[in-house]
Amino acid sequence: MLVSWNWLKEYVVLDMPVEALTTRLMMAGFNHEGTSDVEGDIAIDLEVTSNRPDALGHLGVAREIAVLYDRPLKMPLARPAEGKTPVEKLTSVAVECPDLCPRYTARVIRGAKIGASPAWLRRRLATLGLKSINNVVDVTNYVMMECGQPLHAFDLNLLREKRIVVREPKRGEKLVAIDHKTYELEPGMCVIADAERAVGLGGVMGGADSEISDKTTDLLIESAQFAPVSIRNTARRLKLHSPSSHRFERGLDPEGIEWASRRCCELILQVAGGELAAGVIDVGQKPKAREGIVFRHAQLKRMLGIDVDPAEVVRILEALGNRVNRLDAGRLEVVPPSWRADLEREIDLVEEVARIHGYEKIPEDVQVPMAASSKSDEERLIGKIRRAMTAAGYNEAMTLSAVTPALSDAFSPWTGRPPLVAQTPVIENADTLRRSLVPSLLAARQTNESLGNGRIELFEMARVYLPQERFASASNGALPGEELMLSLTSGGDFFAVKGAIEALVEALNPAARLEARDVPSELAPACGLLSPRRAALYLEGELLGLVGEVSADGLSRFDLRNATTVAELKVAVLLKFAQVVTKYQKPPEFPAMVYDVNLKVGEPVRWSAIEKIVRQHGGKHLAGVRFQETYRSQKLVEEGKKKILFQISFRSPAGTLTHEQVNQDHARIVEKCGKELGAELG
Repeated sequence: MLVSWNWLKEYVVLDMPVEALTTRLMMAGFNHEGTSDVEGDIAIDLEVTSNRPDALGHLGVAREIAVLYDRPLKMPLARPAEGKTPVEKLTSVAVECPDLCPRYTARVIRGAKIGASPAWLRRRLATLGLKSINNVVDVTNYVMMECGQPLHAFDLNLLREKRIVVREPKRGEKLVAIDHKTYELEPGMCVIADAERAVGLGGVMGGADSEISDKTTDLLIESAQFAPVSIRNTARRLKLHSPSSHRFERGLDPEGIEWASRRCCELILQVAGGELAAGVIDVGQKPKAREGIVFRHAQLKRMLGIDVDPAEVVRILEALGNRVNRLDAGRLEVVPPSWRADLEREIDLVEEVARIHGYEKIPEDVQVPMAASSKSDEERLIGKIRRAMTAAGYNEAMTLSAVTPALSDAFSPWTGRPPLVAQTPVIENADTLRRSLVPSLLAARQTNESLGNGRIELFEMARVYLPQERFASASNGALPGEELMLSLTSGGDFFAVKGAIEALVEALNPAARLEARDVPSELAPACGLLSPRRAALYLEGELLGLVGEVSADGLSRFDLRNATTVAELKVAVLLKFAQVVTKYQKPPEFPAMVYDVNLKVGEPVRWSAIEKIVRQHGGKHLAGVRFQETYRSQKLVEEGKKKILFQISFRSPAGTLTHEQVNQDHARIVEKCGKELGAELG
C-alpha cells in the first residue's frame, strides 16, 4: 500500500521525520517496505495485512498515526450540494443476487464536463503510481485511495433504460471490460447490467460499453458492497486482479459505502461541474450494529506481563474508534467500529492496546504465566502409528488434498457420492477433493518407480472428504465428512501388508483382536482396483479398513511395473481400541509353553476362523497364537484340503506351567476346530 506524505498531512499533523514515522508504524504492525521521492512528495510503501482492509486508504493510515501520536484526525465532511430532481426519477437499481451484492448505492450527476484533471489531483495519483485518465475516473480512484472503498462511474446515457440490474451471468454471457478484453462469465460471478446486457463485473472491473468518455455528460456513481469470496474467485478465475478486487476480497467498512459515494460526488462537482440529483438509491441490507466485547484489565497483565494504566487503555481504545462503556472497576464494554471487522474477541483488544502502547515497552524478561499443555488422544495415537509404521520399514508420504478426477474415481470405497469440486484447481486439473488416500499413494509409487527407486514402502495419515447426503444444497450448511485415514502401499504381497497391520494393532493394543473377512457387498463395487486377493479388516468386530493386492488392470491404470499391495484404515477405529497412554507392564518372569499345531482343513477355511476359535477356547493361560504357514500337496489339493501350521503359547504369571495344566486347553482347541471347521490333526 503506497501512501503519500503530503496527502497524509491533510488529515493529521506530521511534524516528525519520515524515518521516525515509518519505524513507529512498523512497530504497530505495518511493515515498512520502502520510501521514495516523487516530484516533491514522498511515497511510503507499507505492508497491510489481509485482516486490516481499513488501512488500504490514506484515512485508515492517518487514523493509525493519530492514535500512535495522540493527535486529532481531520475527516472530510463529504457534503455535496444537491439539486431538486430526485434521483429516483433518473434511474433505478434492482439487486437480484443479494448473496453476491448485499448492498448497492447509486447517485446521479447531470451536466458534468469530462476533461483533464487539475494538477493537484494528477500529483496525488502520480505519487501512488496511478495514471491520470480524466477528471471523473481520477476522482473515483482518488476516493478509493483516500478511504479504501472502490467506486465506479457509468455513462448514464449508455445504460439501456438508464437502470442498473445486479445479477449473476446468463448462460454464455460475455463482457468486454474497460481493458478492451473479452471475458466469458460464469455462474457465481456478480454482473452489473443494464436492462439488456452486462456493463461491468461487480467489484472487479467496469465494462467498455458504459465507460466514461469525452462525450459523457450524465454520470451514475456506484458505491457498493460485494461478497469477498465471490470477488476473490472471480478475480482468480479470470486472472483479472485490480485495486478494487484487492480491497473487496478483504471486506470493507459497510458504513463507509455511503460516505464514499458522497465524497466522490463532492469532488466530481468540484473538478467536472454538473448537478447532483437529490437523494440516493440505496438497495440492500443496512449495516448491523456491532456487539460489545467485555474487556478485563487483568487480562493485560496475564497476556502481556505488564500493567497499562486504565486511563491509557481507554484512550487507546476510543482513539481507535471503539465505543467504550465502563461496566465496573475492572471491566469495560468495548463496541468496535464498523471499519474494524477483525476485532471480535477480548484478546483482539489486548493486542490493540499492546501495539499502540508499544511492544518495545514490554521487557524481554517479563514473566508471563504459562499453563502446561497436553496432547490429545488422537495426537498420541498418531505418534504411535508413525513409530510403528517406520519400524515396519515404511516411509511417510504427504500428498495433496485435491486430486484429478481420474485419481478420485480410481478408488472410493467409503462413499459412492460424487466428490466435492473446488472452484480453483490447486495444481493443473487437481480440483477434486480426495475420497481416499490410496490413489495418491499409487501415483507417488509410480513416480518413485520411474526414478528407479527399488524399495517403495509408503504410508500416509491424512483426511479424506466424504460428501454428505444433502451437500448438493449449499444453503443447508452441510459440511463434508472429514475422516482421518491411514493408507499404505507396499511392494510386498497381501500377507506382508496384513502382517504390518497386525504389528501396528499389536503396538497399539496387544489384546485387541484383528480379523480378516470377505469384503462386504456394499464395499465390493468400489474395489475394482483390487484383485480377488483382498479382505476387509475388522478390529474387535468393527470395520477397520481394507487390504488387497492391486489387480493387473489397476497396475496398468497407474502405469506400475511391479506388484503392489494397498491398505486403507480408519484412524477413528484404531483410536477407539488403542491404548494411547503408555502403561508399564512387568516383563514375564516364567517361561511359556509352546505347542506346534498342524491342522488339515477344507480349502475354504480361513486362518482367521481358526484364530478366532483358539482365542475363544484357549483358556486363561493362553498367551498368544501365531500363524506359520499353509501347506498344499497334490494329494491334498485333489481332496480339496490344505494344512495350516501355527503355534499356540501358554503362560502363567504365577509360575511355570506343566503339560498337565495346559493339555486340556490344547485338546479343547483341537476338538472345537474339528466340530466347527471339520479340522483334524495333520
